[in-house]
Amino acid sequence: MDITLGSDVPCNDGDIRLADGSDETNGRVEVCYLGQWGTVCDDIFGDLDAQVVCRQLGLSTSRASAQQFAFGSGTGFIWLDNVQCRGTESRLVDCVHNGFGEHNCFHFEDAGVSCPPGKI
Repeated sequence: MDITLGSDVPCNDGDIRLADGSDETNGRVEVCYLGQWGTVCDDIFGDLDAQVVCRQLGLSTSRASAQQFAFGSGTGFIWLDNVQCRGTESRLVDCVHNGFGEHNCFHFEDAGVSCPPGKI
């Protein structure tokens, strides 16, 4: 099941979504910047970052996990790299990162997340 929304779907800076997962609880992490969806590089992306993604999406954060190479490669922009969350942030873009569009990645390094079932 491909749950990726079209690139023409309006978005606001800092919005996130999970793409190409089996349902709304897992997928490749995509973030909106300047009205365009792009991906997040998996460099140092870990379970604390996954917790922030799940929280921002209103999903459970217990046992949230980062999944490298699990949901395929995205296309277009790579917006974030070297994301380092403390795990308490409300939004992924509030975590430390290199800056939008500042990366040394390829799409085969796109970060993925699995959130446990359930809403918060």
